[in-house]
Amino acid sequence: MLSFVLCDDNITVLNKLSQMLENILMQYDYDTSITYKCTNANDLMKYIEQHTVDVLFLDINLKNKLSGLDIAEKIRETNKEMYIIFTTGHLEYALVAYKYKTFDYIPKPFISERLELTISRLFDDIKSNTAKFIKIGNSPIIIKEEDILYIRKDNMKSIYHTHFNDYSAYIPFNKIEAKLPENFIRCHKSYIVNIDMIEHIDINNNTIYLMFNNICPIGPKYKNNLMEVLNNYEYFSENYRGLDEPKRNVN
Repeated sequence: MLSFVLCDDNITVLNKLSQMLENILMQYDYDTSITYKCTNANDLMKYIEQHTVDVLFLDINLKNKLSGLDIAEKIRETNKEMYIIFTTGHLEYALVAYKYKTFDYIPKPFISERLELTISRLFDDIKSNTAKFIKIGNSPIIIKEEDILYIRKDNMKSIYHTHFNDYSAYIPFNKIEAKLPENFIRCHKSYIVNIDMIEHIDINNNTIYLMFNNICPIGPKYKNNLMEVLNNYEYFSENYRGLDEPKRNVN
């Protein structure tokens, strides 16, 4: 699920933006949600520190010690991927805003057509950003790569299992495997696992234990290749001493 966050010091403007945005998101039928709205810069920074935010609509001229530009600068110190969309009634800020890798700016008062154009461009960019998002077959659903625990073959369907929901698509398993990034590896004839989600591997019982109490089997045909990939994969190597000498309960 893509997380949208809105911040504007005018509650009336904030609610109007929220309503317009919700209507547009429903039309696009993407798995998205406005997860947080606020009128205070400090509240926004606290939320961002504790939650994943994919898209931020941010008022530039906040009546606060921190302006929208200040907030964007702080965000970019640690997060280069968040989509920042400024809202402003002062177009002279627009050129300055792009300094902070801004995706777009929306002039006030809001016009639905202008907002929809930005959302359309946003989803086009997300779909092309294969390093972060994965499209579910031919459906309009896009989910974050980091949310996928494993992908399972179920007859003609391929099921993407996340901590939040399951998503299915009628697409050949081999085609899915070919398009996935390097942190996804075939561990069984019917399973592809996200290496970054592995908590524990029981080699003797051919079982992978994933975050959120999920389990994937290891097929004999795929075992050697899986072990080789795990030993050479950068994330796994940094977080584990090895498969025989565990740092995080790896057997």
